[in-house]
Amino acid sequence: MNPKISDFGLARIFGLKGLDENTNRIVGTYGYMSPEYAMNGVVSIKIDVFSYGVLLLEIVGSKKNNSCYHSGYLLNLIGYAWQLWNEGKGLELIDPTIIDESSPLSEILRCIHIGLLCVQDQATDRPTMLDVATMLSSETVQLLPPKQPAYLINIVQEKSSGVFEIKPENCSINDVTISEMKAR
Repeated sequence: MNPKISDFGLARIFGLKGLDENTNRIVGTYGYMSPEYAMNGVVSIKIDVFSYGVLLLEIVGSKKNNSCYHSGYLLNLIGYAWQLWNEGKGLELIDPTIIDESSPLSEILRCIHIGLLCVQDQATDRPTMLDVATMLSSETVQLLPPKQPAYLINIVQEKSSGVFEIKPENCSINDVTISEMKAR
């Protein structure tokens, strides 16, 4: 039996002929789609790595990627995890209900580290799923420091009137925003 996590919305794409393919039809769940797929329709083996990284961070933090975290910043889960990691506060991401004597904090922090490696902006910087499986199964494998993830969102400032204002800065390091249209 080979359990697999599947269907991040990419199950409709079949028959890759090479390592990278382009599609005109973007299908997937926002928050799980890699930037190169969501913006350019580029399909490669690294888009599932990105989705897996998001899932790993969601499991460790018991939070969804499509919500905002932190009062001073509009951060999705990826941005929040990245911020905590850079501040040396990775433990704050961990859901306290998953911590017990049988799960050492070092293993949970390693999962966060691997999750951040999987959601790096550039597909070429992300590990392969084989690399991820090796990193998860062996504590002796050295992990590279993660690079900045793709989706980081605006800083929010509180005015003296108590109203929050979004500063006119770019929402993402790559100047792209994804908007979802809804019927009235």
